[in-house]
Amino acid sequence: MYRCVRPICCPPEFCVRDYYTQRVVPVIHPIVTINRQNIINVPQHYYQQTSRNVVVNQGFPGYQANPGYSNRRFF
Repeated sequence: MYRCVRPICCPPEFCVRDYYTQRVVPVIHPIVTINRQNIINVPQHYYQQTSRNVVVNQGFPGYQANPGYSNRRFF
């Protein structure tokens, strides 16, 4: 008669099936808005008007002690 044969057991083979599922991960990008106010100097011209009252002494009519200096008195 025949004897029972012992089976040969091989190491297992693996077949891997990869499945992917999406997961939302928030990525925050901060944005800073800077409002700058730049001050520049702009000249603004102001004109101040003045008036003067000037009295001119004509001296004595017909009298010329020194020609050219008739409206001034000399002592």
